[in-house]
Amino acid sequence: MFKFVSGFVRVVRTPLNSVVVQRRSKSKSYRQSYRSCLGAASRLGLTPALTARRLNTSRRAPKSHNDKVNPEQLALLLKTEWKLSYVTPLYQFRHTQLKSYSRQLSAFIAAEKQQGLAVDAEGSQSSFRVSFSVVQGMTETADDAETVLIQIYSKPMFAKQDDPQKSVWSGWLTCINGNPDYLRSLSKDFICLPLFGSSGPEVLTTLVKSWFQQMFDCCFGPLEISHTSLQWLMALWANCHTESNIQHLRMIWTLPVMPPLQITYTVDAQDAWELWSSVRKDSEEESEGGEEVEEGGSIDLKEVMRFVQGLKNHFYRHFRLDLSAGSLQQVSTALGSAKYSGRIKISNSRYMITTLTLLTECALLKMPI
Repeated sequence: MFKFVSGFVRVVRTPLNSVVVQRRSKSKSYRQSYRSCLGAASRLGLTPALTARRLNTSRRAPKSHNDKVNPEQLALLLKTEWKLSYVTPLYQFRHTQLKSYSRQLSAFIAAEKQQGLAVDAEGSQSSFRVSFSVVQGMTETADDAETVLIQIYSKPMFAKQDDPQKSVWSGWLTCINGNPDYLRSLSKDFICLPLFGSSGPEVLTTLVKSWFQQMFDCCFGPLEISHTSLQWLMALWANCHTESNIQHLRMIWTLPVMPPLQITYTVDAQDAWELWSSVRKDSEEESEGGEEVEEGGSIDLKEVMRFVQGLKNHFYRHFRLDLSAGSLQQVSTALGSAKYSGRIKISNSRYMITTLTLLTECALLKMPI
């Protein structure tokens, strides 16, 4: 068996925060357009293909992908914490019109600023310039729409006249390994880029979303990374350890006591790998005929649950606290970090596709039908 090196555990009591859940009604125009995209399927007696409305119970093990993406664009996506949202299908969005969209969004922000609705970002005084671009290679299947990167530039308050504008906001829309049945059920007038990430002043995020909603009759909504999805990320990242050292596996759990108890639980990378390897070996032995799982095969939800339970059991033996009574709030390794609040940071490009595939699935499941 394996032995854990003592991990770092930090217990923090935090004040009880009240959570207000607001239900936003969809616009009438959105309801009409979104229903129209599924109308053909409905008339033919087909089920709108959003499948079972739950996460997959099995997924492919992470593979190191060749760098198909432009290195400069890739660098813009890495090591930045992105706030996630889901986006409903975009009506009459065209990848060939990105230059036009850049001008239109620039004009929209300028108009809002002139009306006093747009607050200057990071002390910017000059007008904002917007750039839309396609991130070539950020797709996995023929049904996936190309990823779109959006950047907003402005000049700092005390910059010289000839100084270049600097990026003050970034965002992207993507679809990686989207559900093929659902994507094929959409009308050709709709483009599905369900996962939206933003980084920068919230006022600019609000303006960008508002412009998209007006232009493409879509809706945005917050995308939390659920307890189960965080556990999937733990297992998927642990599986990468032999190729890319994860350095550590750090978790933050909250327990429902008064006041709430927050626990930071850090496990040595090698110990996490040995536990994961043990779980995989047990699954091989349980499989019919005891055949070995082929390299790069699939990972089952049962394996994820066993892995997490092993971590919980180790913690209970040492501290007599049952993490099963609480909820997982944050996971981090050298490959990236994810928070229940819907924030993600990807630190290693080799497994970006694996992470974005899971998040695309989460976004599609969160969308209203």
